[in-house]
This record gives sequence, C-alpha cells and structure tokens, in this order.
Amino acid sequence: MAIYRIAIGSPREASNPAAIRAAFAEFFSMIIFVFAGQGSGMAYTKLTKNGGATPEGLIVASLSHAFGLFVAVSVGANISGGHVNPAVTFGAFIGGNITFLRSILYWIAQLLGSVVACVLLNSCTGGMEVSAFSLSSGVSVWNALVFEIVMTFGLVYTVYATAIDPKKGNVGIVAPLAIGCIVGANILVGGVFDGASMNPAVSFGPAVVSGTWTHHWVYWAGPFIGSATAAILYDNIFIGDDADHEALSNSDF
Repeated sequence: MAIYRIAIGSPREASNPAAIRAAFAEFFSMIIFVFAGQGSGMAYTKLTKNGGATPEGLIVASLSHAFGLFVAVSVGANISGGHVNPAVTFGAFIGGNITFLRSILYWIAQLLGSVVACVLLNSCTGGMEVSAFSLSSGVSVWNALVFEIVMTFGLVYTVYATAIDPKKGNVGIVAPLAIGCIVGANILVGGVFDGASMNPAVSFGPAVVSGTWTHHWVYWAGPFIGSATAAILYDNIFIGDDADHEALSNSDF
C-alpha cells in the first residue's frame, strides 16, 4: 500500500541547502501563478467596470491559470518538482515521494507565496479588492466539497501520470503542459460553482488579504481528500511494487 511508504524525514531538512532552495522555488513559483491567475480576474473586473460574471470571464480565468501554472511548474520542476500546490505536495507525501518535514517547508513557502502575490496585486492596482473564493448562489458546501475533491483528483492523477510515475520516461514539457491544461479545463467546469480552486494556497492568499474566510475549509478539505485518493489509487494500481520506485527515507537528507 502507498501509505506504507510514508517517510517523516529528518529535522536536518530545515537547514539542508537543497531543501531550502526547493522551498524558495515553491515560494517564487506560487507568486508567479497567483499573480497571473488572480490578477487576470482583477484586470477583467476593471475592464468590465465591475460587471457580473460572463462566459468570456470564465474563459479568461481558465486560460490565465493554465498558462500561469504551466510556467510556474516548469520553472520549479528541476529544483522542487514544481508542486505549486499544497495538495500536490500532500499527494506526493502520501505516495512516499517526499518526506513529511520537507512537505511542511513546501506548505509554508506555498502559502507565503500566495499571500505575497495578493499583497502585491492589491498594491499594484491601487487598492483593488482581492476577492476570496466563495460559493455561487444555490451551491451548497457539500456540492463545492465534491467539486473540489473530483477536480483535485484529476489534477493529482495527472501529476502522478506525467511527473511522478517512474515509467513516465523523458516527457520534457509534457508534464507542466498537462498539469496546466487540466487546471484550465477544471476551471471551465467548476469555476461558476465554487471558483475551482484545487489549491489551498490559491484560496489562502486572497482570504488573508480580504479577511474573508466563509466556507474556507472546503478549499482545504476537498483538495486534500482528492489528492490523497488520487495518490493512493495511482500508486497502488499503476506503480505498485515497481522496482524503480524508491520512497524517501529518513536518511535521505
């Protein structure tokens, strides 16, 4: 089972140069992603003079997040693995591909990166509101929870298939492109219902800057459940006891 490969890691990871560099890579990648994704929504709001949601706006959000994530994953891939998402990090941890202590470093960096991006956006736009994720009218918290679970399952399943699976071969830019595309596609599906976060850090930054925490737990519980489910299923069904798969151990750092 995938859960038997879980590695806690060593406290030395907190001062390990490679781990610190990886955390910084996640921090900067998250700034790139959130600034582009959240910023495009703010730009669209300004262009439409605070007009309501439109199909065009949904497409803009989908494309900006897909493009931004493609770049953010690509620039961080060789240093940190290009997670750019606490849920992706959690899925990698569940499958034994990253230690728990390094995961904590990633989570801190990802959350800080999102907050910094939102603060920069608020400052650059002259104080425009950085909107927190919220549920649309008629959408219950359970509807939104299922949306986040299913969408994040698809995202982390894609990450495993294109970036983590030892049989993936030399995929080059395929992994970042596929990851960006699945996020963009999911936004077209879930964006009008709950914002289609799939990423606790992406939801965290706007919540901190706007001070709005309504139903915020949905944007953590859903992605983490979906991520863990994808990691366990993919690891057990498609990776299994593959000889090329070596989980991290406490002595790796």
